Amino acid sequence: MGEQQSLLAEQRRALIADEVRRRGGVRVNELTRRLGVSDMTVRRDLDVLARQGVLEKVHGGAVPPADASAHEPGFEAKSGLEPDAKESIAREAAALVSPGTAIALSGGTTTYALAKRLTGVPDLTVVTNSVRVADVLHAAQPGAERQAAVVLTGGVRTPSDSLVGPVADQAIRSLHVDVLFIGVHGIAPEAGLSTPNLAEAETNRCLVRSARRVVVVADHTKWGTVGLSSFATLDEVDTLVTDEGLGEEARAEVAERLRLLVVAGPQG
Repeated sequence: MGEQQSLLAEQRRALIADEVRRRGGVRVNELTRRLGVSDMTVRRDLDVLARQGVLEKVHGGAVPPADASAHEPGFEAKSGLEPDAKESIAREAAALVSPGTAIALSGGTTTYALAKRLTGVPDLTVVTNSVRVADVLHAAQPGAERQAAVVLTGGVRTPSDSLVGPVADQAIRSLHVDVLFIGVHGIAPEAGLSTPNLAEAETNRCLVRSARRVVVVADHTKWGTVGLSSFATLDEVDTLVTDEGLGEEARAEVAERLRLLVVAGPQG
């Protein structure tokens, strides 16, 4: 029962965080009706999310953090947001990977989901600045002859478990990959791809320049979000893999600017 209650709490908090981000704020009484839980339970959930930096509590509810453009939630906090969409996106993105190619995976929870789907693809070389991605690929098929060769950059670790900074940048600049799969904090027509972390922005620029093809993996909630620092324009992106929640206006914008838009449906 304890594990089940914990799982339900994680699901509730992911929904609350998503509502705050989409709507710009939520009220406690609205959440109690929608989630079917007590006022006290909702307030406890808000306390947890506030400690994680996902939201800021106000009288009667919660709003996004005051410095949202510069705020970077941790890996665990982001893992609970849009989990089904991330799995669907990872499935479609994995279909774009051919055996024997050299690819790069940036940090992020969507690229982490993708990494788990690539463990069976033979003869891959994977460049990554994500500690989580490297762990997944190293743990898969230990001792197998055709296991992916993983190149993990050095650098300073961010809240999202990415390695960034001059050491990472220098390592990436010397490499050339066939395809980069990159997660983003935000994607918007004018700002392009952005992140709240200045050091990560520079590392991401290096990743984009190292790749012959750039594939963004991002769920619909990232559209219209602008982080503190932009690191690529939409014109530098070849493909966006997203989920069905992306609106028609956004789809039209993407179709006009990018070579390919892949909309992942629900898991079959």
